[in-house]
Amino acid sequence: TKHKTQVRNPLVLSLSSVSFSLLTSLLTILSNFPKFCFFLFWKKREDFMSMDVSSLEHRYLASCSKHGTLPNSTVLSWFSEAKIQKSCKEKSCIVLSLDQLKDTDISPLIDVFLEIDSSDINAVDILYKTLTPCFLNEERVISLMHAINHKLRVVDLCDVSLRNETLWDLCQGGLACHILNLRLTNIRKLNMVGRFMRLHTLNLDFCTSLTSLHEDCFSCMPNLMSLSMCETRISNLWTTSAALAKLPSLTELRFQNCLCCKDTGPCPALSVGIADATFQASASDEGIENSENNLNRYKNSSDDYEVELSSYLQRTNFKQLSSNPLPNLYGHAKMKNEICDSDEILISERNQDLKDASITLKKYISHHPSPICFEKHYREYMVVSLPNLEVLDNLPIRRTDRDTAKYVFSKYFEYLPYKRKQKESVVSLLQKREMGTSGTYYQNSSKLKHRNPYRNSQPFFSRSLGASKLGSSAWPLLHPMSSFSHIYKDDNKRLRPRQFEYHPSNSSLMAFGTLDGEVVVMNHENGNIAGYIPSIGATNSVLGLCWLKKFPSKLVAGSDNGRVTLYDINRIPPKVADTYDNSGMATFYDFEQLTSVHVNSADDQFLASGYSKNVALYDINTGKRLQLFTDMHREPINVAKFAHHSPFMFATSSFDHDVKMWDLRQKPVHPCYTTSSSSGNVMVCFSPDDLYLLVSSVDNEVKQLLAVDGRVHINFDITTTGSAYNYTRSYYMNGRDYIISGSCDEHVIRICCAQTGRRLRDVYLEDSETGKSMSVQSLRGDPFRDFHMSVLAVSMRPKSKWEIIKVNLLASSSHSEEHCSYGQHIRPSYSLGG
Repeated sequence: TKHKTQVRNPLVLSLSSVSFSLLTSLLTILSNFPKFCFFLFWKKREDFMSMDVSSLEHRYLASCSKHGTLPNSTVLSWFSEAKIQKSCKEKSCIVLSLDQLKDTDISPLIDVFLEIDSSDINAVDILYKTLTPCFLNEERVISLMHAINHKLRVVDLCDVSLRNETLWDLCQGGLACHILNLRLTNIRKLNMVGRFMRLHTLNLDFCTSLTSLHEDCFSCMPNLMSLSMCETRISNLWTTSAALAKLPSLTELRFQNCLCCKDTGPCPALSVGIADATFQASASDEGIENSENNLNRYKNSSDDYEVELSSYLQRTNFKQLSSNPLPNLYGHAKMKNEICDSDEILISERNQDLKDASITLKKYISHHPSPICFEKHYREYMVVSLPNLEVLDNLPIRRTDRDTAKYVFSKYFEYLPYKRKQKESVVSLLQKREMGTSGTYYQNSSKLKHRNPYRNSQPFFSRSLGASKLGSSAWPLLHPMSSFSHIYKDDNKRLRPRQFEYHPSNSSLMAFGTLDGEVVVMNHENGNIAGYIPSIGATNSVLGLCWLKKFPSKLVAGSDNGRVTLYDINRIPPKVADTYDNSGMATFYDFEQLTSVHVNSADDQFLASGYSKNVALYDINTGKRLQLFTDMHREPINVAKFAHHSPFMFATSSFDHDVKMWDLRQKPVHPCYTTSSSSGNVMVCFSPDDLYLLVSSVDNEVKQLLAVDGRVHINFDITTTGSAYNYTRSYYMNGRDYIISGSCDEHVIRICCAQTGRRLRDVYLEDSETGKSMSVQSLRGDPFRDFHMSVLAVSMRPKSKWEIIKVNLLASSSHSEEHCSYGQHIRPSYSLGG
């Protein structure tokens, strides 16, 4: 210290073996040199203050003594194994088997592992190896995992029956592990919003209760690369891909697995076949291009050929799935390409050359598929939605697959409503509207394009705003009307809707008939009942409802016992009661086994049809039945509908597979035309402008016809279930821009563009209380609000429940509230009514 100002040469000290007390003294001495700069280096953390395995073992023994429990010999053996690994200069790892622990062992281990970050243990794995139930305190096990912290490598809880609260805590709190195996656990909705910052592999196979992914799921998994969800109940393409898109590092995904593959990587056997096929394809291309001059089509379009190659591989590689009916991996048949005859011959020769090279690919056998795999074009949708994905279902994704996927996606799906190509923020759209510009530019110029008046119109901006809001979330807001406390009778029995209709001019009103024969007029915005009519006589179900347009206070209701009544809601008491003044009603001649009523555009006549071959025409003013048209079909006529703008034209749909157009001015003995479906027709309706007919037949056969002559305009090509009792109903939404379709054996509403047939979105229905699926009994698009609808949903388990659910596609489900629900046992009649 005497010569502290005369130090000139650098001093280098090696601190690799210096004790903490000596280092402290040294730093004290160096602090006396104000102009002295020094640096400390060490190679590894364990070289500085590291705790060896023996120290951990001593700490464990001391902690056991502290907690008054005997040391577990198995735990001591783990420390011994770690010592051996360290002596062999290997990375030391403790494999902690939960099935070999007791509750009394957890607290001492937590004390030990709280210090493991400063030890020379490299990793800790937590496993459960046996099939016997785990009786450990689950909260303490989660605390143990958190105590291990960054040294936690593998957590394998396969087939451990964890309580819902424990799973919730695990998903919400996160873990620092690298690999997490939750196979065979009872997860219903995956909501892993906790911090899983180090996680790179997640296995959720055989979680058969798992139905959906939460909107915020996967939001804190930046390093997840591998995800497996075989044999779950996940089925929604839209919400699933939206959740997975939040995983920036995801490269391997599977919802079904190859028989020979245990992980999510590409199948080695298939990889060889694909490589050979690609090589032979290149050689075949060269031969064809050199031999023929008329193949200009392929000269500079190798992508076209790769699409054809991919299509060929799709047709040939996946025929042998298993003995059970399993999904086609690509979900679609041969792509229709416009190719001239000579080119078809060349393509055939090329495919023949590839036949031997693709034999290996035929060995692929799909096992344990989740329902999402059965969706048409499932593979293409996932490939387009997840551009960073490299392997899907153990099959590598090649450039040709991506090209094919883009083509298929653009043909069968709508990325955004109204053909919008890119998502825009609501703020940006509002700014453009205020500035009076659509913001459309030339591709290579900053100048605005030639102005299109429509692009600056209010409908254009309204559609753009709708597309922006719908594209911002794949989880629409579902609001059960059972959440309204006003829809209960005085004896606390819940009203059970069976049919409903929006009011034609009052956007807040809706009428619904019940399974018990009541008719209710309700403000569906605030839940207040505007009118209630109790059931008259024996219990019956209201299957037909129709408002009058010119006299919007009046409503025609028809019940399955044949009773047809006209009500005036201005004379209906708003209170739910057992009595009703008959002065506000008019009764018509009964129509036996009624299923449908519909009023014409002049509000002077209405039709009634039912489980018979006849249709009745009534006069609203006199209350008389004008005519009974007999034998209009060979089977029962479920629905008869008037046109919106002609009081004379109406269409009938029958289970005899026929839809017929009629004109009252021609005394309907012979139809204007007849068109047929491949199965029984459940219903038909006109588009709002009467340009089209929308026909829905059993098991998802939905098509749009030209109303003028019955020619097919669009076949919506919805996946069938094979059930002869899957009664399908479809209606228009947003005017005639979109159609909504649902079936009584399925819990999904499909939304398709009415002009192109492309799928925009699927909405899945679940009971908000039990999580059970709810099938679609009826549905209507909101005539006043774009991308809004209401659905009559039915759940039969654990008890019967019928309720109307409002669906808002422009709002996120994250804004929804929990709703209570009730139900009683009834016998359903899914085929009747519209």
